Amino acid sequence: MEDRRPVRVKAVLAACTAGLLGVGGLALVGGAAQAASGQLLANGGFETGDLGGWSCSVNDKVVTSPVAAGSYALSGTPAGQDDAQCSQTVAVVPGSTYTLSGQVEGNYVYLGDTGTGTTDTSTWTPGASSWSTLSTTFTTGANTTSVTVWVHGWYGQGTFGADQLSLTGPAPTGGGTSSPSASASASTSPSPSASASASASASPTASPSSTGTTPPPVDTGFHHPVYFMPLDNSPQAVSDIVAGSGENQFNLAFVLDSGGCTPAWGGNASNPVSSDTAVAADVSAIRAAGGDVAVSFGGYNGTELGSSCGSSSALAAAYQQVITKYSLKRIDLDWENTALDSNMAVRWGAIKQLEAANPNLLVTLTIPATTVGLPDTGRDEIQQAINDGARIDRVNLMDFDFGLTSGTQTAAAETVAADTVSQLQTLYGWSAATAWAHLSVQLMNGHTDQPSELYTQSTFTDLLGYVQANHAAAFSYWDVNRDRACDPSVPHNWADGACSSVTQNPYDFTKILTQYNG
Repeated sequence: MEDRRPVRVKAVLAACTAGLLGVGGLALVGGAAQAASGQLLANGGFETGDLGGWSCSVNDKVVTSPVAAGSYALSGTPAGQDDAQCSQTVAVVPGSTYTLSGQVEGNYVYLGDTGTGTTDTSTWTPGASSWSTLSTTFTTGANTTSVTVWVHGWYGQGTFGADQLSLTGPAPTGGGTSSPSASASASTSPSPSASASASASASPTASPSSTGTTPPPVDTGFHHPVYFMPLDNSPQAVSDIVAGSGENQFNLAFVLDSGGCTPAWGGNASNPVSSDTAVAADVSAIRAAGGDVAVSFGGYNGTELGSSCGSSSALAAAYQQVITKYSLKRIDLDWENTALDSNMAVRWGAIKQLEAANPNLLVTLTIPATTVGLPDTGRDEIQQAINDGARIDRVNLMDFDFGLTSGTQTAAAETVAADTVSQLQTLYGWSAATAWAHLSVQLMNGHTDQPSELYTQSTFTDLLGYVQANHAAAFSYWDVNRDRACDPSVPHNWADGACSSVTQNPYDFTKILTQYNG
């Protein structure tokens, strides 16, 4: 979702490093020896004629036309929930500045980095009819020795091209490029984690027993939680949301890793959970209004804690900091992008520990949708949880961004939800009614990231009736920050993070949501 991956187009900065030159042309920065700056990517122009050096989707290939320079270029065609990503993991020097750039063409092309140890960066273009330059810069954390850089398209937006990809900056002594992760699934984004044993390719595929999996007790509360970014996307005052819409149930987004397995809001080192007072005040205000909150870990952007904490016990401890800080009864696991179906043994091991330490904790797993329900990666996540003995109280279906290909938005969303119910029946051996009782349906108001989709107030009302008739566990949406009209005097993104891009009154969508009672 656009809101989960804010556009951060940055000026091109020269990667200059001050220091004393030593023997062999090495510079000393922060006491660490490093080689001179240069191109760190292997096969950045794809001139080997293949994808050597890269870990790519099955929907990526090397072509001879169109090319930006040389004889070859990358061509990717996103399909379903596969955005045709190519990535490469590169050795870097801690505390150093790097510039990532490349030539791209086509609709919705993204270039970025993850695992930097500070703030991951990305840039994109909504459309380039001819080869255009994308560039972004980042600074590595004090203990960061490798980063993953990537390029991809967007769901349903056609073929894109990439060429002359370059990462410049200080190279560590002993070489600058590491091999791409061998554990990356061809249909999912590779994880920045070095743990191969917990990759998507290692996920068990055993079928549930014929007797079915005993369902957890139905959560009888929290029927209409709205997602809310309390520190980003021009957040409204909680008191205004409650007074203007009647909403008092919130999924607060997102807690990420700010480096060293440290929980922080938005992954921002200046907003660590440990010293937070701003979000804590919102939590108190919501509870004073008779409501409650869950905290969401992950989102599309940044480094999710499970990608970097390294072990189940370390991850459980990081999650526990947040649970304890806000006295949480519920958490939401929104593992997207490179975290989707990655490090599952570590992640579900941590959740199993948390559930043992917090017997009343309720866990929701949020999964993106395809036109036929959950993607294979999402089903893998659930199967891994089943096999590892970790409980999922609710599966939250992101019932949008799958791309409307025909019919109405309402009918398409209903079909995707019904398909997901069938998938849960197969995975758990449940009845349809039981599956619905553990399924949350999440929409996105106004423009989504897919130009073919539009969720109006009428769509929300229609789908309210649908989930009500099927007694879904919850009816949710992304997000209340967007529940207002856009200011026409100010430029806005297609799926803007702070407004809906449709005609509306404040809190129109939230008022519909709060009508749901399970």
